[in-house]
Amino acid sequence: MKQQLYMSKTMGFSFPGAVLAVVLVAGNAAPVLAGPPVFENPSATADSDTSKKANQMADKGMYKEVQYANAGRKGPMLVVIPGEIKSNNATFTQKFGSNNIADFGELELGKANFGILERSNLGNLLQEFQLAYTMGDPDQARKYLTKGKLKTTKWVVKFDVLKAEQVAQAKEGFDGRAAGQLLSILGGGRGGAAAGTVAGSVQTGESTGVWIIGMRYKIMDANTTEQVATGYTEEKMEVGAKGSSVMGVSSSQQGGLTLDGMVQRLVQKLVWEIDSKHK
Repeated sequence: MKQQLYMSKTMGFSFPGAVLAVVLVAGNAAPVLAGPPVFENPSATADSDTSKKANQMADKGMYKEVQYANAGRKGPMLVVIPGEIKSNNATFTQKFGSNNIADFGELELGKANFGILERSNLGNLLQEFQLAYTMGDPDQARKYLTKGKLKTTKWVVKFDVLKAEQVAQAKEGFDGRAAGQLLSILGGGRGGAAAGTVAGSVQTGESTGVWIIGMRYKIMDANTTEQVATGYTEEKMEVGAKGSSVMGVSSSQQGGLTLDGMVQRLVQKLVWEIDSKHK
């Protein structure tokens, strides 16, 4: 106390006793919680122009939380089982399995305040449990619903990918070599040769591909295996690249939403519908 009072006087301040007591109490207060961790960018091109452009594109594909309308109200207990992927597109099927999509479903339904019984809690029962609901066998389903945490399960939910295909692709570009040769011939002399060299060095190109991915959800009654609700949505996913080169100076950009990001966005749209219409 004396030391703090002395410091206040030497620094030109005067504290009444009550104020000094508040200062002392504040000094013993709980520490202020820090924010989330922030990580540095170790890239060799960090803060460069190419880094800024790439990060601007990547920011648009970052995960964004959805504010579910009825998240304040607790939803029924449910189990998300792996759905079906009915697309024959090799790129999609190599990257995704039905378990990946079910993981996204559990994440978003949990954020919408539904009670989630994680599939890992089913252990070896998962495949048999899933088969019972896929085949619509209520007697077999009821056998599992008498065990452990499954007793409280009201719904069984699954997400199916019905469509995943690249439906359009467009390309355009300019090759300056023919124009450069023509300028060299018609221009004559050093000026024409220089103009021809510059024009011949110009190379530009741009290509865009568009995918359409469609997803369906099904909600089944846990006791009867009957369908309670269903819904479908689809989104376009665009992937593009462009580049140019003039006199040996080149630039290129490539980007677009990833398949992972698109699948998660589709799940979010469907969970929003489940939360809004069926809770």
